[in-house]
Amino acid sequence: MKFAVLSTIIAALAATETAAFVPKRSSATFRRPNTAVPADKAHDEIDDYKSHMSISRQRDGFDENGDPTDVVMKFGGSSLANYERIDHVANLIKDQIAAGYRPRAVVCSAMGKTTNNLLSAGDFALEGRVNIDAIRTLHTQTLNEFDMPKHTDGEIVSLLNECDDMLNGVRLIQELSPKSLDQLVSYGERCSVRVMAARLNQIGVPAQAFDAWEMGIMTDSNFGDARLLEESEEAIRKAFGRLDPNVVAVVTGFIGHDPNDKITTLGRGGSDLSATALGAAIKVDEIQVWKDVDGILSSDPRLVPNAVPVNKVSYEEASELAYFGAQVLHPIAMQPAMKHNVTVRVKNSYNPAAVGTTIERFGNKDDLVTAITYKRGVSLMDIQSTQMLGAYGFLAKVFGDFEKNRLSVDVLASSEVSVSLTLDKKQKDECIQCLMDDLKPYADVTLKEHRSILTLITDVEKSSEVLATVFRVFATQGIQVEMMSQGASKVNISFIVSDDQLETAVLNLHKCFFEDKCVVDGFAASDKAGVEVEPLLKEHAA
Repeated sequence: MKFAVLSTIIAALAATETAAFVPKRSSATFRRPNTAVPADKAHDEIDDYKSHMSISRQRDGFDENGDPTDVVMKFGGSSLANYERIDHVANLIKDQIAAGYRPRAVVCSAMGKTTNNLLSAGDFALEGRVNIDAIRTLHTQTLNEFDMPKHTDGEIVSLLNECDDMLNGVRLIQELSPKSLDQLVSYGERCSVRVMAARLNQIGVPAQAFDAWEMGIMTDSNFGDARLLEESEEAIRKAFGRLDPNVVAVVTGFIGHDPNDKITTLGRGGSDLSATALGAAIKVDEIQVWKDVDGILSSDPRLVPNAVPVNKVSYEEASELAYFGAQVLHPIAMQPAMKHNVTVRVKNSYNPAAVGTTIERFGNKDDLVTAITYKRGVSLMDIQSTQMLGAYGFLAKVFGDFEKNRLSVDVLASSEVSVSLTLDKKQKDECIQCLMDDLKPYADVTLKEHRSILTLITDVEKSSEVLATVFRVFATQGIQVEMMSQGASKVNISFIVSDDQLETAVLNLHKCFFEDKCVVDGFAASDKAGVEVEPLLKEHAA
C-alpha cells in the first residue's frame, strides 16, 4: 500500500512539470525536396539526416587547414581474436590514416582469450601440468598466415618460450604470487603488439612495437591492480618526444612497470586506462576506444535486444556507467581524459562506419535518461542502531568497522540511526562475517543476498519526471524496491531489487525511456493530472 501511495505522490509532483509525460528520444526528420536542388546540396541534406544515425559516412579527420587529427586508438581482445581480425584492424588503421587521422599510438590487448588461457595455464602449473599449446597455436598460425619477417617470429617464439619456462618454475616451487601472475599474463599483450606492428609495416604503415614501460607507463607495486604514478605523465611525453609522429607506436595495454622494474597490471579492462593515459599526456585530439559494439549503448544488449547507441555522454556519466556494471570502459579510465579535457570516442571495430559515442565534459541534456545499467549478485545489508535515538558517533563506528575489515560499499542510504548499503560479490565472505561480528555490540544487522543494483544514468534535476515513470512501471509489474539512492552523484539514481525481478525491471524501463512502448503510457495522460497530493500524504502518514 505504501509503495503504491509513494508512486502516486511522485507522479502527482511530476505532473506539475508535465501533465502528460511520455518519454521520447529526440529524432531527426528528412523531407524530400519539392523541387530539384543541386546535387551537392542534396548530399548535404542526406548527410545531415544520417548524422543522427549510426550509418553516417566516415568522418573526415582533416581540419580546415588540411592537418590530420591526432588520435590514440585502443583495440580489445575480441577485436584482435585471430589473424583475420588482426588483418582487419591493421587495414582499419590504414583507412583511418587515409581519412585524416594520425594515430600517435595504437594500444593493444592480448589476442582473443589469451589472458584467460594464461591464467588457466597458471592454475594447471600449480597442479603439476604445463601446457600452452593453444596459445602457441593462435600466435604461430597468425605468424604463418602473414609470412611475418624472421625477427618478428623470433621475438614471439622467445616470449612464448620464456612463458613456458616461467610456468615450469611455478610447477616446481608450487607458488604463483600476484607478482608472478602479473608477469604471466603480460605475455599476451607483449606478443600481440609485435604481431600488430609487423602487420602494419607489411601493408605500408610505418609502425614500431613497444612494451608500455618503454613509453612511460609507470605504476605502484600493487600487483594485480596497480595505479599509475604521477611521474608517468612526464615520462610518456618524453618517450613520445623521441618518436617520429608519423610512426605508429603499437603499445601494450594493461601492463606497466613499478619503480623496481617489475611488471604490473592495471586490473581487468586496464587497456582503456593505458590508452587514456597516453592520449591525455601527449594531448591528442581524440582517444578512440574500439570495441565490438556501436559505442555506448542504452543498456546491455545481452539483456535488452533493442538497446540503441548513445550519441554523447559526459565523463562523469561514463564513469558511473562503468562503476555500475557497464562493460564498455574501465572504471577509472576517464580520469586522465577528464584532467586534460580530451575527447574519448567509443567505436565499433566490426562496424567502423558507425559514428560511435563521444565522451566529453558535458553530456546530452536533451534525453531524460541516458542509459540503464545494472550489477547482479550484490548483497544488501541493513544496519539498525540499538542505542538511543541521537546517540553520537553511530555512523563513524559503522564506517570505521568497514575500514577495519577492508570492505567497500557500492550504494548507500542512511538516517540518524540506520544504514542500508550494498556489497558486491567481490567482497570476501569471511570479511563480511567479521564485519557483522564487529557491528553486533551496537547494531542489529540483516544481510540479504541475491540482490541487484539497477541504475539510471540521468540528470537528477529531472528526477521528478524520471521517478514518476519508474515507480509506476515498478507498481504495474509488481517489482519491490528494497532501497533507493539518489543525490550523492548528480547523474544517477539507483534502486535495489531482487535478482529475479531485475530483468523485468530493466526491459520495461527501457521500453519507456528508449522505445516509446511504455506500460504506463495510458496512465501518463489520464492519471497524473488532477491527483491531489495532500490527501495522499495524509493517508501515507496514517
